[in-house]
This record gives sequence, C-alpha cells and structure tokens, in this order.
Amino acid sequence: MSAALAAFGTLLKRATVTIAEVTKLDLPNLKLDTVDVTSHSSTGGWKEFIGTLKDGGTFSADINYVPVTATHKNAAGGLLSDFSAQSINAYSIVIPDSPASTWSFNALVTDFKATAPVDGKLAATVTFKVTGAVTLP
Repeated sequence: MSAALAAFGTLLKRATVTIAEVTKLDLPNLKLDTVDVTSHSSTGGWKEFIGTLKDGGTFSADINYVPVTATHKNAAGGLLSDFSAQSINAYSIVIPDSPASTWSFNALVTDFKATAPVDGKLAATVTFKVTGAVTLP
C-alpha cells in the first residue's frame, strides 16, 4: 500500500499567520552548485564534481486574490506590502502529515501577477525567492 499523502490542507505561513486562499503551492526548488574538480588523475577519464553552495531557489503560490484580505493587501503583513517594501520575511510550508512536516525559511516576494479573466475568478500567482538556509523536516 502506498504511503502517499493528499496535499489538501497544506499551509503557507508568513511567520505564524496563514496566507489566505492558497489554491496551489510549489515548494522551494532546492539547488546545489557544483564545481568541476576533474584532474589528470581522475579515474577512467570521468569528470568529478564537488558540491559548493546550496540555494533555496524559488517557489510560487497561486491564490484566490482578495484585495482586502490582510495577507494579500498592500499594508503591513500583506504580500503586496512585502513586494513593495522588498522585505525579507520568515515563511513556512506546513504539510498535513502526522506529525506535520514543516519547511521553514526566509524569502522575498519577487513577483505578484494578478489575473482577472472575464469568465473566471480574480487570482494571482506569487513568486518568492528563498534567502539563506532552509530548515527541512
């Protein structure tokens, strides 16, 4: 039997406050920079690499955009305010397993793309850039 988890109930939090109306969440794209350390004595002529710096990457959240919602608006605590202020804030993604697994990190809001289709809902995709270490579950 699979141990797969349903994603429903996953939360995006800014500090301790849950970002409202999240409909889709991509977790940070963790990356490791590498450097080629191949030498004339490398076995069999194969390239060799070592890891150097880790990068928390980026992640995005799709939201039902509600401009007056505290976690969306251009006022203290809102995503648009964080974008405007270029502020680095503590975020976490809480996965609904038992006990809950949490990814924690600091990030900047780097993109806020709202859409208003004539036949659809007001929505936005918010992109974040992780800065510094990511604490993994």
